[in-house]
Formats: sequence, C-alpha cells, structure tokens
Amino acid sequence: MTFHREGTATLLVVLIFDAALVWASHTYLPNWLAWVLTMGAAVLLGLILNFFRMPVREIGQWSDRQVICPSDGKVVVIEEVEETEWFHDKRIQISIFTSPLNVHAQWAPMAGKVLAARHHPGKFLVAWHPKSSTENERTTHVIEGSAGTVLFRQVAGAVARRICWYMKEGDVVESGKEIGFIKFGSRVDVLLPMGSEIQVEIGQMVVGRNSLLALLPGN
Repeated sequence: MTFHREGTATLLVVLIFDAALVWASHTYLPNWLAWVLTMGAAVLLGLILNFFRMPVREIGQWSDRQVICPSDGKVVVIEEVEETEWFHDKRIQISIFTSPLNVHAQWAPMAGKVLAARHHPGKFLVAWHPKSSTENERTTHVIEGSAGTVLFRQVAGAVARRICWYMKEGDVVESGKEIGFIKFGSRVDVLLPMGSEIQVEIGQMVVGRNSLLALLPGN
C-alpha cells in the first residue's frame, strides 16, 4: 500500500493545519479540550491517508475480449442507453459508484489505442443522479482494442471536485494501466458494444484492475 501522488498537496496542507491546531489547543485551551481537538486532528489525517491510499495490485493476464473494472466501488447501473457523444448508437452502460471510502484511482479497462481523451466542465450533481453522466464535470475516454471499442467516463459528484486523467489521444495503453484519479470519489461509466456478455450485477462490489466487467462480442 502506498500514498497516491495526487494527495501530496492535500496531505501537506492537513499536516500544517493539524500541527497548528494541536500546538494552539495545548497552548491556550483547557487540557480536556486540547485532547479532543488533538483526536479530531488525528481523525482528519487518517481520513486523508485513507482517501489517497494506493494499493499494490498485480495486472493479470487478460484476453482481448475481456473488459476489466476501471475502478473500485459498487455497480449501480446496468442498462441500454443511446450514446450521443462518440458512437451515436445504442450501448450497454455499466456505472460504478466510488464512495469516499473506496480507492479513487482508475485503470484502463482494456488494452488498445486511445481514440479520445476529453474533459467536459459541468455541474456537481450527486453521483447517482440520472443526469450526472451528461451534465456533471467529466472526462470521456475511448479505447479501441483488437476485439472492440469501449468508452468510459470519469464523472465528478457533489463531493468530488477534481478529476485527474493521464491519457492522451493517440496513446497506446495496456489493460490495467493507471489512467486517472477522482479526488474523494464519484463514479465511472463504461459503455460497451451491444451483445457484450456482462459479468457483474447490480449491487456488486468490484475491485479495479482485478474484477472482470464484461466480455466483448466475439468467439
């Protein structure tokens, strides 16, 4: 387990704040109140360390048809949708909600060439709102693999206010490569070709880089 680089600035701010709070409370406040605030400072530091933890996970051997889960969290949507940004046809959408307690990194769901890597400013509706996928701040990534093309989005929410992404159009990525981070959690949408064999179900907890999401159409 390591600490993600995206949390470095936040950790420094919290450490300075905690140090100042502990010093001031033990200098100017009654002893019992100083210890209450010290415990609060410790809890805040623990939350930040938990938010930005980065597990060490091996990349398995995945076939061209296998699409892996790009993030940790809970499967909250499996439905057919009309995709209007890139494919302009029907797709199967799977959405994974990432709570503030989950790991917040994202990994490439499959190997292939990055056809699109776009950022869209937007609102900060709660992540489970039906319009969050199209109205919230989000990214759109399209990866073309040998067995098909998959689109996935990082979607900000009411708490998550910053999306980080590392892919550029034209990049060639491997399945399971780290490709982004959403600070303090939100959701990830994956849009698959019709006929894909879904390997998860509503309510299932999945592990990014490890859990199999779907099989693309083919033999």
